[in-house]
Amino acid sequence: MNFYEAVFIVRQGASTSHVETITQEVVGFIKDLGGEVTKTEFCGLKQLAYPIKKNNKGYYVLLNIANKNNNINELERKFRLHEDIIRSLIIRVDKLENSPSALMRRTNKPVEKGE
Repeated sequence: MNFYEAVFIVRQGASTSHVETITQEVVGFIKDLGGEVTKTEFCGLKQLAYPIKKNNKGYYVLLNIANKNNNINELERKFRLHEDIIRSLIIRVDKLENSPSALMRRTNKPVEKGE
């Protein structure tokens, strides 16, 4: 079994319901490839470090994927062809984490006095 973390960014003009629809399309595609999505995280609308295709912000989505087959290239191709996904990254990991991602931990960090 191979484990992957996939992050993709949806353009800022999309609504949150459209982002959820895109995510469900991706999850369905992964299931069609014989994989399983163990965790889905909507990280929300975030500022990009630099403009991508005239977008200064984007909706971040993280997926944890368990896949028996080595067909992750098809998922990368799907990301490249989708008109609303402006950037994506898929990395192979040794094991999948069930805890919140670093991006979510940073977002939910309590504000200390004096900041």
